[in-house]
Amino acid sequence: MSGPLKLAVVAGETSGDALAAKLMGALKRLTGAEIAFVGVGGAAMENEGLKSFFPIEDIHVMGLIEPIRRLPLLLRRIRETAEGIVAARPDGLIIVDSPDFTHRVARRVRAALPQLPVVDYVSPSVWAWRPGRAKAMRAYVDRVLALLPFEPEAHRRLGGPPCVYVGHPLIERLADLRPDGEGARRREAHPPLIAVLPGSRRSEIARLSPSFGAALALLKREFRAFEVGLPTLPHVEAQVRTATRDWEVQPRIVVTEADKLEMFRGARAALAASGTATLELALAGVPLVGAYRVSRIEEQLKHFIVAPSILLPNLVLGERAIPELLQNDCTPEKIVAALKPLLCDTPERAAQLAALARLDASMRLPDGLAPSEAAARATLEAFALGAITRP
Repeated sequence: MSGPLKLAVVAGETSGDALAAKLMGALKRLTGAEIAFVGVGGAAMENEGLKSFFPIEDIHVMGLIEPIRRLPLLLRRIRETAEGIVAARPDGLIIVDSPDFTHRVARRVRAALPQLPVVDYVSPSVWAWRPGRAKAMRAYVDRVLALLPFEPEAHRRLGGPPCVYVGHPLIERLADLRPDGEGARRREAHPPLIAVLPGSRRSEIARLSPSFGAALALLKREFRAFEVGLPTLPHVEAQVRTATRDWEVQPRIVVTEADKLEMFRGARAALAASGTATLELALAGVPLVGAYRVSRIEEQLKHFIVAPSILLPNLVLGERAIPELLQNDCTPEKIVAALKPLLCDTPERAAQLAALARLDASMRLPDGLAPSEAAARATLEAFALGAITRP
């Protein structure tokens, strides 16, 4: 490549914006040069030098109804993003998560610039849902940067693009997740602290809060005293407070990241909805129970799901080390039966702690490399290869 490096980067939501920003910073450090960034992102990416084509909020939609309502805008933004990248003639394109948006952009860009190398940072869940996407990605993605260590083998098995594990961003935060002296003392203190996370989506909170609250009430009658901490996010705080208002055991609700991490460091055990929070808790060394319930319509889709587990820590470990209570099994009685042994020095607690120690080893990168640096190295390697041979 001659002249200053120009890269297109496209993210579709807040988590992708943060991930892409770290990658952009690492790319600048590794090259030791100024890089011109074009594409779509939020405040974090703009702080690293991106001038976004439009506000990232335009394409950050959730649920089933909102995407349909905003479909004309989303389709226009896909077209505008692709056209902007083609006009910029970058040296490479990095798409970050949000596959419903970013992959459509990549397909359009590939059609117009067939020799432009494309890197996908964060693999779609091809190992769990719609596995045929892996093979289809070969037409417009040259390399996938995986956050989970089992994903490269999944892409190989499914005929996807070359895929390399670059580490999950959470492993850069182990010092924040792991208890220091004070946190370690809190984990052993009486009464024990239970972290309860009923999800970050409104539908999750509505479906899980009644079962979680009833389980805590039942646990109170069967067990000694305990405290409950409930970390949540500002945009659902009001709903969480309403949903937990009638709980017999009232939780201490916190909304800041610092308060959440403090709870994780001091928690004796946890009850959590399926999601990234289960991986955070597992890396923090907190024994937990995973529970989840979806709507009847969504339940019918289970026949198309091919993953052996819904919890990320179990998928990484390749075993059901953490109890999973789904649908009809997500009852107060079964939650208590799984959670109660984790509060005492029992074989169940010891077995899960041993598994969580293996999780840590499975996710670390060699030589203590940070995920953002590993991702930057893999990206530069892919771009240096130019147009990778495609089927």
